Amino acid sequence: MAIEIRAEPFGARLTQGMADAPQTALTERHPGSPGSGAMPSPEYFQPPDGAFLVAFEDGEAIACGGAGHLDETTGELRRMYVLPAHRGKGLGRALLERLEDAGRDLGYTTMRLETGNEAPEAIGLYTSAGYEPIPCWGPFATDPKSRCFEKSL
Repeated sequence: MAIEIRAEPFGARLTQGMADAPQTALTERHPGSPGSGAMPSPEYFQPPDGAFLVAFEDGEAIACGGAGHLDETTGELRRMYVLPAHRGKGLGRALLERLEDAGRDLGYTTMRLETGNEAPEAIGLYTSAGYEPIPCWGPFATDPKSRCFEKSL
């Protein structure tokens, strides 16, 4: 089965369910605590400063992720998610690489991200892809559940 990764508008009917899924998963891992990062606006992932990508298999959306603007040289990875039935097949890595390419195309030289301390799979993916731990920023700075990472592109 061929996987297609393409840009889709964040917040549209197709992407809304995929974007909500990470929040649901986070709340399940941290009962009663949805996390400190608010849902980004659709504009956050629109060019010229952002991109939102969705992976499809046989026309079904199975993974997503976005890159948005933190500052002139730094992009932020948000809403990375792979449906549970499609994990362990390298899809997260493929999507991460495409998002890094999108970040370069948007002019970013650095990518940052936040993930939860109860997400060992995500932490493993990011560290194996070259992301280094950094102090958390913004809404994540005081959240003990947050783990933040950065990579030079």
